[in-house]
Amino acid sequence: MLVLFALVAAACGAGSGQSGYDQTPAIEGAWQLESGTLNGAAVPMVETHPITLTVEGDRVSGTAACNGYGGTLRLSGDRFSVDNLAVTEMACFPPETMESEQAFLEALIDVDTVEVADGRLVLRGETVELVFTALEPVPEAELTNTVWVLESLVQGEAVSSVAGERATLELFTDGSLIGSTGCRTLAGSYVISGSEVVVTRLSAIGDCPPELAEQDSRVISALEGGFRVEIDGDVLTTWVAGDEGLIYRAER
Repeated sequence: MLVLFALVAAACGAGSGQSGYDQTPAIEGAWQLESGTLNGAAVPMVETHPITLTVEGDRVSGTAACNGYGGTLRLSGDRFSVDNLAVTEMACFPPETMESEQAFLEALIDVDTVEVADGRLVLRGETVELVFTALEPVPEAELTNTVWVLESLVQGEAVSSVAGERATLELFTDGSLIGSTGCRTLAGSYVISGSEVVVTRLSAIGDCPPELAEQDSRVISALEGGFRVEIDGDVLTTWVAGDEGLIYRAER
């Protein structure tokens, strides 16, 4: 469930002096935070929990180290501000992840100008600077209408094999998805937002024996909400915020 971020009130009216949305194609797309400062201090970065920003029309969204966020973009010339910022409520580890998230969100609502230079998106405010690099968009044509069969579960440097019945994932161009965890059947819907697949609804039907309960939980955790996608040939890897992921292979 989305909740209004506590500092959103401070953001209202703090950015652009003009209302409305002025199209600037150069900033549209998916970006990942490279560095940032807030009140003279560096925004802490956690390698396993990247911070992303996707600009689409008059909307911004992304992952703030741990939680997903979204808001309304007000843009006119180089004036940039985010209103109505909403953030999901989850806790992530290590604790530095939440510190990174808090600093980034505070910085984001204090931004009032935007610049694209040397392939980087730079957001600035009176006491903040956020520097992003471009991310590759989701390869939608390769991702959809393919039966992906789960081969491995990834957590940090540990890669474990899959047990139970055949576990699959299928995403269709109409925004629906189906699959299996190896013991339960999955169904839901998704949208593509820049470099991420955002799962907007996910249900699991059936029961799992005790020996498959952990696998079932990890698959659900790695899919619900959203994930980043990497496709290399017939191998699909999905990554959630951090170092947890799933490795699938296209069925032939």
